[in-house]
Amino acid sequence: MMPALKKAATTATAGDRRRPVFATANGEQEMTSKPVKIGIIGLGRWAKVLTRAAQTSDKFEIVAGHSRSEEKRAAYEADFGIATVATLEELLANPEIKGCILTVPNEQHLPVAEQVAAAGKHVYTEKPIANTLTNGLKMHELQERHGVCLMVGHSARLLKGTRLIKAAIDAGELGRVAFMEANFSNERALELTPSTWRWYRDKAPGGPLSQLGIHQFDALHYLGGDISEVSSIASKLSPVGAEVDDQSMTLMKFADGKVAYVGCCWTSPGIYSIRVFGSKGLMHYELDFGHWDDPSNLHLTSTLYIQRGKDGYGKREEIKLPQANMFVDELEMFAEVCSTGQIKELSASDGNVALAVVYAALRSVDRNGALVPLSEVIDEARADVAAERNAA
Repeated sequence: MMPALKKAATTATAGDRRRPVFATANGEQEMTSKPVKIGIIGLGRWAKVLTRAAQTSDKFEIVAGHSRSEEKRAAYEADFGIATVATLEELLANPEIKGCILTVPNEQHLPVAEQVAAAGKHVYTEKPIANTLTNGLKMHELQERHGVCLMVGHSARLLKGTRLIKAAIDAGELGRVAFMEANFSNERALELTPSTWRWYRDKAPGGPLSQLGIHQFDALHYLGGDISEVSSIASKLSPVGAEVDDQSMTLMKFADGKVAYVGCCWTSPGIYSIRVFGSKGLMHYELDFGHWDDPSNLHLTSTLYIQRGKDGYGKREEIKLPQANMFVDELEMFAEVCSTGQIKELSASDGNVALAVVYAALRSVDRNGALVPLSEVIDEARADVAAERNAA
């Protein structure tokens, strides 16, 4: 049984914020002054995005990379001057490496994470936590089995606009929050071809639902708390003819009664926005999607404002966004995890809740928009894990 998800059987949430605490191999419980040494597995486009972010931090250092592709290893070494190795076993044998970043395809998250965790190294995996919720729960189990921490790269919740909204909610500035809305859209469906994995329903279930919406599901879970039920509809409107749906609208009901919706259009210019409505005020956050891969410049063109009471839109207060980089922030969090053996946020539980919302939404689409309890898909995934364990 996964303790941090146990509560989800009734409220369907990662819920309990008391994270497991694991000691590192050398017993460290505090960050040391030396940069934490980290490895990276999978050397494609996203590995390069994260490595560029990593090289701006003095808290950790990527010291080795691995890909099965000789071409990708050579390109990575040329771009960053970081040594690569031909086998995963060689990377994991390095005693200086305390944790590994995984940027491998979704279906490889579990088998690669199993090898990393078995080597006693902490795991950072890109979102989603796994290609299926069943495998996501197995990822969660790796922590107790091997005495490591597993962190999931839901970096969007670290955007400064989202953090400032959360701070305002916690301070009571918005009053009782009752409603939230979010959108994450781009033009990806107009570019799909049969040679791209997002073309296929089994690789990218729900299209933008699993590729974009999952970011907002995690962000709204962070802002709003326990999610209980999900309803969703979808449509296919792109002229390219891909298998996947390319329009998605998902409604969520939270355990405390608040409601929210997440919209994803895969045939439009890029946008990412969140709006939160409370009894005392509302806040609106919108960023320039053109800087998503280089978030250090997001503050220059993004918008955050608060509108209070009955003063109306004309008297809204714009809030200056500080310069930040969500990728640096999440990787520095992982460096702290590697040094302390404690995980505070972006946990496996959080990752599984976001993925459970995707699966509940997909089921709702099949049921013509009917509400689906999050506990339904989580409990079924748990049963699958138990059945596989009993059959082994």
